Amino acid sequence: MTEDRVDHLVIGSGINGLVAAAMLAKSGARVLVIEREDRIGGCLYTSDEVTLPGFHHDVMAATFVLFLTGPAQAALGDDLAAHGMAYCNGAHPTAVLRPDGSMLVLTTDRAANVAAFNARADGDGDRHAQDVGAVEQDAEFLFALLGQPLWSRRIAWLMARRAWKVGLGPMKAWFGQALQPARGWLEASYRSTDVQALWAPWVLHTGLTPEATYSGQMGRVIAFALEAAGAPVIKGGAGQAAEALRKVIETQGGEVRTGVEARRAIIEAGRCVGVETAAGDTLRATNVIASTSPAQLYDGLISREEGAPSARTYRYGRGNFQLHFALDGPIDWAAEGLEDVALIHLADGIDSVSKSANEAERGMLPVTPTLCVGQPHRLDPTRCPEGKAILWVQVPDAPRMIKGDAADLIETTPDWTDELREAFADRVEDMLARHIRNWNAIRLKRRAYSPADLAKMNVNLVGGDPYGGACTLDQSFVWRPHAGQSNYNTGVKNLYHIGASTHPGPGLGGGSGFNVAKELGA
Repeated sequence: MTEDRVDHLVIGSGINGLVAAAMLAKSGARVLVIEREDRIGGCLYTSDEVTLPGFHHDVMAATFVLFLTGPAQAALGDDLAAHGMAYCNGAHPTAVLRPDGSMLVLTTDRAANVAAFNARADGDGDRHAQDVGAVEQDAEFLFALLGQPLWSRRIAWLMARRAWKVGLGPMKAWFGQALQPARGWLEASYRSTDVQALWAPWVLHTGLTPEATYSGQMGRVIAFALEAAGAPVIKGGAGQAAEALRKVIETQGGEVRTGVEARRAIIEAGRCVGVETAAGDTLRATNVIASTSPAQLYDGLISREEGAPSARTYRYGRGNFQLHFALDGPIDWAAEGLEDVALIHLADGIDSVSKSANEAERGMLPVTPTLCVGQPHRLDPTRCPEGKAILWVQVPDAPRMIKGDAADLIETTPDWTDELREAFADRVEDMLARHIRNWNAIRLKRRAYSPADLAKMNVNLVGGDPYGGACTLDQSFVWRPHAGQSNYNTGVKNLYHIGASTHPGPGLGGGSGFNVAKELGA
């Protein structure tokens, strides 16, 4: 039995936990981070054991545009750079590749995008400029709503100032447009099916679908962010970001311990004063910050506390499926102009994205899943041996629990088995191979991860859901993770809840960790 005492105890070493700990350590506080796994980082995990030696794969998260453009970068960027964290970026953040071989590439040059979109359909480029320009113009108000604690005097003042400035009618209209689904936005705004197909898959990366409320606004925000900041990766892999954050914590006198699982919150007189670990140790702290799923917190750490909310009604979204390939040489795309694109979606448009997401939500293996294909070696040559290549392939619409195969070709079981994982991986690889001329010549080795595999690697990915729970309107903003939530407070004094299950939701921005750290004096 051991007993330690610190100012701030952080449970979980994902990006939000590490950001909170780094900021608090920089403020001079005594900080301890505990992580149940034998490695830090949560979804920030780079491994050279996935395929072949010398090939470094981001097993889960990969792209850092949300961090690069967020407040955590502004607060910690210099410290992270001093500890070796560097961004690798390019001029072509994303593209869509359709089944017929047609494609459209987005650049970080707005004028070039306007010209390219207008060439597809007269007026589409001008509308793109209006959409991203509106996000840029509304940046202060919009990003406060999307990133800052919402149940606060600052947001109330911001809303009041906005209403005074533009009037109640225009403000009502603004919120009405913000709630628009992506299907409505894209079909009403763009005549080119290529432009529609470019943006439709991106709503899946926010945990939404083309028909979901406010997915149109999220699509516009993503369009703005990608054009403005690209789709950067971390040099050496996402795991290097976790290591840099760890070094910031430790150089400021903090500590990070792996292999330590929080089992029960210690609550005295309604106040959390620490945790008891699975090993029976006592860790005492002035504040406890839990970067966990709602179930781990409310039905685990504080389940014995009278009046604690239950997480049993909290809903999770679609699962995530990933494939990683080691390749023996450069990729010869059948469509010209994709060589230096960071993230390529294989999708036919709004309907194909909607169909695959709907199949996955109903527990079916999609007939034609939406694919997101990353080429990190084109941004960061250190990812693989010279002359070789790697691919990061994500299926953002895989079922967590399986009821069948929508194509009726794969024999299924309710749970993901190794055999089922490889059969579905074959389907995904066949889709990919049809667009790469030299696929059979360069393919060296594949590694697939089902939603069940990812859940085993990170307890916060319940059922393989990487977004911390369904991102529908009733589980977002001031209602995330439950309707009674007041920012990051849990109902127990000095116990805070952060992570993808809290506002501002999923992604690599570190927003909830940043917000709680600021609340605690960082």
